[in-house]
Amino acid sequence: MLSKRIIPCLDVKNGRTVKGVNFNNLADAGDPVELAYRYYTQGADELVLLDISATLEGRETFAKVVEDVARVIAIPFTVGGGIRTITEVDKLLKAGADKVSLNTAAIQNPALISQIAEIYGSQCVVVAIDAALIEGRWVVVSHAGTQTTNLNQLEWALKAQEFGAGEILLTSYSSDGTQAGFAVELTAQLSSNLKIPVIASGGAGTKDHFLEVFTNGKADAALAAGVFHFGKIGIGELKRYLTKSGVECRN
Repeated sequence: MLSKRIIPCLDVKNGRTVKGVNFNNLADAGDPVELAYRYYTQGADELVLLDISATLEGRETFAKVVEDVARVIAIPFTVGGGIRTITEVDKLLKAGADKVSLNTAAIQNPALISQIAEIYGSQCVVVAIDAALIEGRWVVVSHAGTQTTNLNQLEWALKAQEFGAGEILLTSYSSDGTQAGFAVELTAQLSSNLKIPVIASGGAGTKDHFLEVFTNGKADAALAAGVFHFGKIGIGELKRYLTKSGVECRN
C-alpha cells in the first residue's frame, strides 16, 4: 500500500494566502512563501498553490510566487488557477512547479489534458473537480464555484483519466472552509472507480476527519488549508495520530 499524503493548500490572491468558506468571505492567512517553507519543515508531503482569482479575472497564473516558493522547499508542489495553454504550463514548470492543476480549462477543453500529458507526462497533470451538493445531488461546478455544469463527477473523472490525467483533486465546494468534514462518500465513489490517485479536499476540521477520508473514503491524499494556516492541527501531530490509528504515512 502506498503511504497516504498530507497536502497543505495555499489559496493565493493578490500575492497573499487567503482562506474562506465556500470560496467566499476570504481572510488573510499569511505570506505564501513563508507558509510554504513552514509546511515543508513540518513534514508536508506536497503542497498545492492555487491562484484563486486567475480564471475569473482572465489572466495568467502567478509565476513569480511559484519561483519564490520553489526556492525555499524541496517537496513536490502543484500549481493551478487560470491555466489555459501549453505555454502557461511550460512557464510554470520552468518556474519550479512539479505539476499543474486544471479545472475550468479542462472542462472547456479536455484535449488540453492530453496535450500536457503527451509533452510532460501524466504525472504532471492534476485535474481538479469541484463538486457542490445542490438539492440532494452532487453537481460539478466551474469558474471558482460560480457556475454549475451538467457534468457528473464520476463520469467526468473517468473521462479526465482517459485523457491522461495523473491525479484527481476532488473538492467538495459545499464543505469547503466549514471544517465539518470531508465528503467521504463522494470521495469513496471516485477512489473506488479510478485507477489514478484521488486527493480529497474541502471540509477538514479534525484529525478524525483525515482518518475517515483515508479509511472510509479510500483517498490517496488529503488536502487542507485553514486547519493548518490557523494552527488548529499540526502536520506532525496529524501524521503521528494517523500512524497510531493504522494509516501509513510518509515520514
